[in-house]
Amino acid sequence: MNRLAAAGVALVIVLALLADSSLFVVHQTEQALIVQFGDPIRVITTPGLHVKLPLMQTVISFDRRLLDYEVPPEEVILGDQRRLNVDSFTRYHITNPVQYYQTVGPTEDGIRARLNSVVSSSLRRVLGNEQLLNVLSSQRGRIMGLIRDQVNGEMRSFGINVEDVRIRRADLPEENTQAVLARMNAERERVARQGRAEGAEASAKIRANAERERTVILADARAQADKLRGQGEAQAIALYADAYQRDPHFFSVWRTLQAYREAFASGTSRLVLSPSDDFLRLLHQAPTPETQPAP
Repeated sequence: MNRLAAAGVALVIVLALLADSSLFVVHQTEQALIVQFGDPIRVITTPGLHVKLPLMQTVISFDRRLLDYEVPPEEVILGDQRRLNVDSFTRYHITNPVQYYQTVGPTEDGIRARLNSVVSSSLRRVLGNEQLLNVLSSQRGRIMGLIRDQVNGEMRSFGINVEDVRIRRADLPEENTQAVLARMNAERERVARQGRAEGAEASAKIRANAERERTVILADARAQADKLRGQGEAQAIALYADAYQRDPHFFSVWRTLQAYREAFASGTSRLVLSPSDDFLRLLHQAPTPETQPAP
């Protein structure tokens, strides 16, 4: 009886171990490859509980998600013979677990060395035909598309699909950076000098135009003033002549008084004249009205 009980317990244990080794779970982020004695049998992509043959078959899980691989930074020579330190990364999916297992192996790390080699070669090949300005401008998207297509074409035989290849950083070597900065400073200085020269030229033109306009305005003003002054003097002469013709005696007395006012206005004027000089006649004798002839 004891032997039968022990045999029953042993049988239960063996069945439990067989059931445990024959059942496995596939998660939503995984895809499983069933291998029997080293040969791939089938691929399971449906998540859930699945069954395999115990002891004979092995389950190898691969990630279904988008995977990243950072390529170590390397120096690349561009088409214009400039050197550039490129830091890039690659994103890929494992699309064919059987092909991946046969070419790379059961681990995901096996693909990294091949990706590194293929991406590095494609970077050098594509960037070797491009100028520095293209890499640093909006042309980078086109360049990265070319690199991605080349890498994807070469990596399909490994059971993966390359979704994207991107340059994270693209820096000039330190010695080149200083030379580029020096050239940039020189170019900025040249542009600044050109701008200052153009500004000085424009300023000189503006000043010359303003001076010319000023000269023309002043000349027109002087001509107008001379014209008005001549007209005023002509009118004054005409008035003097008319006044003289109407009463010559009064006009003579008025002109003499005007001369007195202008000569003695300051109070410090000195005149050396003979007492009998005609200029002083009104100071000796007040003027008398002259009898006008009857009209």
